[in-house]
Amino acid sequence: MHQILCAHPEIAQSQRTIYSYIESGVFKDFGVDNFSLKEQVNRKRAKPKYKKRREPVNFEGRRYADYLHFMAQNPHTPTVEMDTLYNTPSGPYLQTFLFEKTAFMIGFLHKEKTSQSMANTLNILQERLGCELFSRLFPLLLTDRGSEFEKHSLFELDAQGQSRLSIFYCDPMQSSQKPHVENNHNYVRDIIPNGYPLEALTQEDINRMFSHINSTPRLSLADKTPYETFCFFHNEQIAKLLNITPIRRDDVTLKPSLIFAQKR
Repeated sequence: MHQILCAHPEIAQSQRTIYSYIESGVFKDFGVDNFSLKEQVNRKRAKPKYKKRREPVNFEGRRYADYLHFMAQNPHTPTVEMDTLYNTPSGPYLQTFLFEKTAFMIGFLHKEKTSQSMANTLNILQERLGCELFSRLFPLLLTDRGSEFEKHSLFELDAQGQSRLSIFYCDPMQSSQKPHVENNHNYVRDIIPNGYPLEALTQEDINRMFSHINSTPRLSLADKTPYETFCFFHNEQIAKLLNITPIRRDDVTLKPSLIFAQKR
């Protein structure tokens, strides 16, 4: 609702008033009711599942405490949060990157959930962007301790063995230490809910999804979109190199029909 009112200043009613109208059935004849509000529908609370993880020695010097120390010494270094989403353990897998300062997010499909596969995305991006621009956009990665990220040398070193970035890992079971990418996954789950098949999706589908997500205005960005904010700090050509295009606010779609309409 905030996104609609932000795009249409001619609507005089407040956000709270519009919600009251919806809840009282004013727009029911137009197909809008309480079930149209994703946060209004009660969901069954998932039981927490805790999995004890080993702590490989290769996390030495790259733990979250080391990240905090590094940022204290280098406060202007931008952080890129990295994560993985999937609907079935056998894949496919969606590797996501969130540029913390702009809330700008990109993603890449993978058939394998391995460090080699995930690090190969960085190889492709470095080749596409060039070393200088890549280092400016990806100087530091913050991620979890998933097995697909634990071989840190594959991420930190390029194909010639040269250092290209620093990588740090959150503490075990502490996803709150990379909150931006975790929160932004809510937009992804609006379009790719649990249970939907990822096998039929292409990278073009993923690019289209993130173009819509990045064109959604955010209260945290003073009603600017992540795309607009990213282009302010960088430029439209760089966003294009990352396969993200702007979408008119009235055309933004955050539903499965955006990429599944022709596949189900």
